[in-house]
Amino acid sequence: MATSAISLHDVSKSFKKLLLRGNHTTIKTWLLKPMSLLAKSHGERIEVFSHLDLEVPRGISLGVIGRNGSGKSTLLKLLAGIYKPDTGTIRLDGRVASLIELGAGFHPEFTGRENVFINGAVLGLSRKEIEARFNRIVRFAELESFIDAPVRTYSSGMYVRLGFSVAVNVDPDILLVDEVLAVGDESFSHKCLDQMIAFKKAGKTIVLVTHDLPTVERFCEQAVWLDGGCLQAQGPPRQVVDAYRQEVARREEARFLDEQAAEGGTCPTPTGFLSKNRWGNGDLEITRVRILDDRDQERHVFQDGENIRIEMEYAVHQATRDVVFGVGIFNGDGICCYGTNTEVDGVTLPDLGVRGRIGFKLEGPPLIEGTYFLDLAVHARDGHAYDYQSRCFSFAVRSPRQENGICRLPHRWLTP
Repeated sequence: MATSAISLHDVSKSFKKLLLRGNHTTIKTWLLKPMSLLAKSHGERIEVFSHLDLEVPRGISLGVIGRNGSGKSTLLKLLAGIYKPDTGTIRLDGRVASLIELGAGFHPEFTGRENVFINGAVLGLSRKEIEARFNRIVRFAELESFIDAPVRTYSSGMYVRLGFSVAVNVDPDILLVDEVLAVGDESFSHKCLDQMIAFKKAGKTIVLVTHDLPTVERFCEQAVWLDGGCLQAQGPPRQVVDAYRQEVARREEARFLDEQAAEGGTCPTPTGFLSKNRWGNGDLEITRVRILDDRDQERHVFQDGENIRIEMEYAVHQATRDVVFGVGIFNGDGICCYGTNTEVDGVTLPDLGVRGRIGFKLEGPPLIEGTYFLDLAVHARDGHAYDYQSRCFSFAVRSPRQENGICRLPHRWLTP
């Protein structure tokens, strides 16, 4: 018996770049010259994958993550046989069912009943097998009252429910699922997840493409991160998701800095800081932020238990004694792990000069492995912001421990 349910070797895939003839911007021009709108090949090809190798062991759930346009859906369509690779080989061991895009495989003029039989036949079931499972398919999809209506009259949620129900009830060995499940309502999403958990227990192989990173961490045994058609990382979900979050944070920080540079810096103005990530009236400004270790080295990745120092340099543009510095730490899901400020901690600030710096030290923080984002602020005691910078800076914690949650609570086990 093969140990891999899915095997890709040296797979490349590209598409021809198509352009519309002419520059039609109105319905009138399209009606007058409809044939001139036909797409033509530009001769250029857009490469999605180049020499991709991937092995998916039998019986695991694989989460596929990455930015839009990274090749996730193309990968599923290659596995489903919708696309053929330009080069390389793809092998799938077992019956494959897929739910890749809304309404795929459904004929809009046929009824739900007719589409169930057509899809079942395409997936390799005999008519007798489909008849034996038909009531279960309809009941799972919650479409008893609509099964004999044309599917063109179905809502997007009804499409998803019927498509997923057919896919899971053909008893596949490999199930391919795209982000399309997000179209379903919350109740049906829970039902889908319960069904996939049952598939896991039965030893089925599941490939799940999603932007829901916590679901990948909870549900999958392995994850892959695609970027630009390349396999950036593969391994335990938490490790892969954290690497992806680090890259997202790096790109967001770089974009923020580029935007600031393009604007000539974020200078105080009468209307304050005009940015969705930064606001305030500019009387006091946080001019520089560094994240440091105990050797005063600027870093963004720390090992479990290492001290982390956040250093803020500031400039005073309007002298005031009503000053509070604050720090907030958030995890990748946007949950506040901890927040405090100089007033809460009873810190008496000296008279501030025109320029200066203030530090905040996390001593062996009990944060579990993950990526964390900072809110840094200087404000008045009533909360009025002089300069509030939200999620503009990040750091990561690495740990050999396998823990869940937000932070590590002091504890011990009491054994008999």
